[in-house]
Amino acid sequence: MIERYTLTVANEKIAERFSADVPEFYAPRYNAAPTQLLPVITSGAPQGLSLFYWGRPPQWARNKSLSERIINLRTETLLERPVLKKALMKFRCIVPADGFYAWKKLGKKTAIPYRFVTDQDVFSFAGLWEEFEDEGGAMVHTFTIITTAANETVSRITDRMPVILNKQREAVWLNQKATEADVVEQLSTYPSDKLSLYPVSPRINEIKTDVPSLIIPTPPADQHGNLTLFD
Repeated sequence: MIERYTLTVANEKIAERFSADVPEFYAPRYNAAPTQLLPVITSGAPQGLSLFYWGRPPQWARNKSLSERIINLRTETLLERPVLKKALMKFRCIVPADGFYAWKKLGKKTAIPYRFVTDQDVFSFAGLWEEFEDEGGAMVHTFTIITTAANETVSRITDRMPVILNKQREAVWLNQKATEADVVEQLSTYPSDKLSLYPVSPRINEIKTDVPSLIIPTPPADQHGNLTLFD
């Protein structure tokens, strides 16, 4: 499961990379987490960033476990279920990012957080979005990040990773006229040799902590801050 990521670059870099308008609400994120309003670019409005919730359950996932329905959608599930394939063809989005986190579990009470970065300064995750009416009658926009089986690099830490897109794949993903075959082709696993990782501070566990020091390489420590021998 992918439950934290980063987008730390300046708004000018976002505008240049995605050829999109960046509203005043944009601010770098060092600990983007579920339930927060975060920037996405949809296939229906690729000219600018929108703020959608990551962590609200979409309508077609009401019966999923909480963790699955809130933040991630497995590629395998997406391709197996007709209702999700329909959403795939109508409600695609990309989630701008420049890194993501995962935890290496060493025991019931020990987990080491790592940050993954790619060969791209900025990239995106493939995602789906949804609009629905909440109990108060207000329209709510949500998104979920699509995941796939981990490549060799990521599998050292966890068994899942986000579907990562480069600029060429983003163009297909956001193209509303793309065929199903073309869209599905973009759901491939990012190459292992284009990813690197390093340990970060266990302060990343605190969702409310969102500061630049979180992305600084830190000696491996468990969730209690005790140094470990794992490297």
